[in-house]
Formats: sequence, structure tokens, C-alpha cells
Amino acid sequence: MASVEFGVAIPSSKGIPEFAQKVERMGFDYLTSGEHMMFHGPVANSLIALAVAAGATSRIKLMSSVVLLPLYTPMVVAKQASVLDVASNGRYHMGIGIGGEFPKEFEAVGVPVKQRGSRTNEALEIIKRLWTEKNVTFDGRYTKFSGVTISPAPVQKPHPPIWVAGRKEPAMRRAAIYGDGWLPYMYTPEMLHDSLEKIQQFGREAGRDLSHFRPGLFIFASVYKDRDFAVQQAAKALGGTYAQDFSQIAARYTLSGSAEDCRKRLKEYVDAGARSVMLSWACRHEDIDDNMKHFAEEIAPAFR
Repeated sequence: MASVEFGVAIPSSKGIPEFAQKVERMGFDYLTSGEHMMFHGPVANSLIALAVAAGATSRIKLMSSVVLLPLYTPMVVAKQASVLDVASNGRYHMGIGIGGEFPKEFEAVGVPVKQRGSRTNEALEIIKRLWTEKNVTFDGRYTKFSGVTISPAPVQKPHPPIWVAGRKEPAMRRAAIYGDGWLPYMYTPEMLHDSLEKIQQFGREAGRDLSHFRPGLFIFASVYKDRDFAVQQAAKALGGTYAQDFSQIAARYTLSGSAEDCRKRLKEYVDAGARSVMLSWACRHEDIDDNMKHFAEEIAPAFR
């Protein structure tokens, strides 16, 4: 079986240095952070959270999971990400998504929610050029500038890896054209397999070599000896985060149950193509440390 990388999402904007060091000590490959401008409860900013984590760690890779790209001016993201890559000595990976599930944040930054896909595609084109070229000129639908150079440029060459998140076909096409990896969420193994086949097809159509493309997965996890209890906790945690009822779908879209349950389900995702798995804990907050320990010691080693 191919080796699998594992990452862990930062659960809170408080205590990031200590949490980051713990995750690094446990041997995880990535530390990740998501974001919203505003949501149903407190939520981080990915680039700031990862910058704090960068200063507290030395080896672990740092991934945005994800930057909501249409909410930013492309130049601002390119600059911040470049500085973060330099500050972390080349450890930053930029996961991006288009958002849209919370329209008020689009209204708040003056971006029409219906433009989020086209703005994201244009932004990705701009960011890749700003990371790899000097004296960049761009004349697009949303952005126009000339003679722009970002300094310092990113440490990683040709640029920090770009992971495209999403669930639907436009996101798959975006991943095939602009991405170095795919990071779907709320996915089954069957959905993952089908999406990877479509990405390869879109890559061929675009004339892009995807031989080094990294198939990933973002998944919520709840590790307890009793599977029913684990699923119940996952549904409760996700219901609180997203303000909707997950009781009927938590078992389908999460890693829930004992270590053995999680290993079996995870193998289905790995067999479907997943090689980089990012975990967000959907358990009781006070059980996060135990969940991480169980995963690091009893689940991850089976896939190394």
C-alpha cells in the first residue's frame, strides 16, 4: 500500500503554539487551519493561525484548509503566503476554496457570491504568476495591474503547492488546471475515486501533466471505542459548527468509531486514491488530545 500523509486541523485560535508543538511531536505531517470572515461561531483566519504555528514549530508542513480565495484581493494573498513560506522556511501549502455557504461574509467584503468561482480562477492565475515572475502585468475581469514584483519570493520552487478544495465538478476542473493537489470534504470513498478520474480527464483536456498531482481528503474524525457514541459525538460537533442536522449523515462522511473501525474506513479512502488525509476533530473538545493520540499510535501507522 502507498504511504499516506496525515494532517491535523487547529481547533481554536487560542493556544496555537502549544497545540502545534504537540501535533509535531506526535509525528503528523501537516498542521492545517481553515477560515471564514464570519460564521456560525468563532472561526480562525488561516494565514494568521499558521503564521503563529510556524513560529512554534520547525518541521511540520503548514496547510490552509482553506483560504477562501474570492474574499481577498489576489495580490494580498500572494504577498501574505509568500512571506509565510519564507518565514516557515518553505513549509507552507495553500489550500483554497470558493466558500459560499455563508453569504453574509461575501456581502461584508463587497464580493457578489455568484462571482466566487470566476474570481477564484482569476486569482489563482494571478497568484501563480506573482510567485514565479517579476514585473508582472495582468489585465483581467476583476484585477488589472502592471509592473508588479513580490519580494521576498516564496522559498519553495516553482511555488508553494496549491491544493484545491470542493465537492463538485467545477472544483475538480479548477484542481486539474491550477492545482497541485485535491482536497475534497464531506466525501465518500466512491465520490473520491470518481473525482480523481474526472480530474485526470480534465488535466488531459487542458494539456497538463498531473503525474505529480497529490490526491487528498479533508475528513472529520471521532475516535471512541463505542462506534455509536463516536458517530453521535461527530453529529453533535458538526451540527454545532454548521448549524444543521448531521444525525443522518455523520456516519457516512466521517471517520467514527474505534481505532479498528477508523482503520477499516480509512483503508477504503486510501484504496480510492487518498494519499494526504487532513483530519478535523469532531469529538468533545476535552477529548481532542486522546483522539489525536489514538490516531497517531493506533491508526496512522497502518498506512505509513
